[in-house]
Amino acid sequence: MTCRKLSVVMSVFNGERFLREAVESVLAQSFGDFEFIIINDGSSDDSAAILELYQSMDSRVIVHHQENRGLIDSLNRGCSLAQGTYIARMDADDISLRGRFASQLEFMDANPQVAVVGGAVEFIDETGKALRVAGRPLLHSEIQKVIFDCGFMWHPTVVMRKEAWARVGGYRQIPHAEDFDLWLRIAEHFQLGNLPQVLLKYRLHAGQVSVAHCKKQALAAAAVRFSATARRNGRDDPLDSIVDITPEALRQIGVNEAEQETSLARAYLSSVRNMYDSGKYELALQILKATESGELRKAQAWTLADLRLCAAKIHWKEKNVGKSLRWATHAVMTRPAILGRPLKPLLTWLGAGLQFADKRACFSL
Repeated sequence: MTCRKLSVVMSVFNGERFLREAVESVLAQSFGDFEFIIINDGSSDDSAAILELYQSMDSRVIVHHQENRGLIDSLNRGCSLAQGTYIARMDADDISLRGRFASQLEFMDANPQVAVVGGAVEFIDETGKALRVAGRPLLHSEIQKVIFDCGFMWHPTVVMRKEAWARVGGYRQIPHAEDFDLWLRIAEHFQLGNLPQVLLKYRLHAGQVSVAHCKKQALAAAAVRFSATARRNGRDDPLDSIVDITPEALRQIGVNEAEQETSLARAYLSSVRNMYDSGKYELALQILKATESGELRKAQAWTLADLRLCAAKIHWKEKNVGKSLRWATHAVMTRPAILGRPLKPLLTWLGAGLQFADKRACFSL
């Protein structure tokens, strides 16, 4: 087997809808010296046939079929098989821009102290329509300031050194937060970074993990934060003793209800905003109903306030002025300090669609 500089790793489970676009965006890269390892994780749709076709057309495509074992096992298998010095991640519903790999490898070659580099994304909807562009902190020093926020790096944008991935033992079995956990463990030994340019078109749709498994992802993120804090303070990793991440299991290792509920509120906020951006207003409102159930009573006030501003924004978009103003009032009552935000965005929000002013929430998919 030819040893290439870069290995691209992608896991596919019933991804036929967007799979061709994803694969072709990788094969069309300006940097072409890579192997493309694709794990077909027990798909029951036409994904296998699509992948076999590409494998027959391009020698760089290497497809492995397996019974369904889940994303984490699939990624660990793909990364273990990787022959490259670098591993690039790719998801089956996104689109890599043509110069992505060239830019990232140039950066990694010039910065040997950096083990993982991501970049900015352009969010698109299910049809490919552009929604917005979003970046992340660039320097390792900037990332360290927000290291416990799960939104400092988008998983499908990264290129990482295989050596770093192997040193920390790869992905751990922490469903829906396996990437966040991996970055925190790598950051204890190496530096992280992001490029300022857009590298990937990130597709927003209702089937994403951050929407379909919002609560599980939030609990997992809370566990990862607590785990990393313990390691940094010289204590044993509490996740080594947890088989299933549940609210009770988290309480037993010391993650209190306020921390759990704040993590959940952040996850809801991320999903609601993404569904709003992609025009899924009804789904966004369904997610927001959780804020009325009482399960977020102990969450941080700013997160709850921003959730309620989201609700106001959606109702305003649907021309339900009464509900919009009611939710806006709830937001102010939850955290009166939001009235101290710049007046112009608030007026724009009230008159033309409720501008978001606070961008501190965790927007991980």
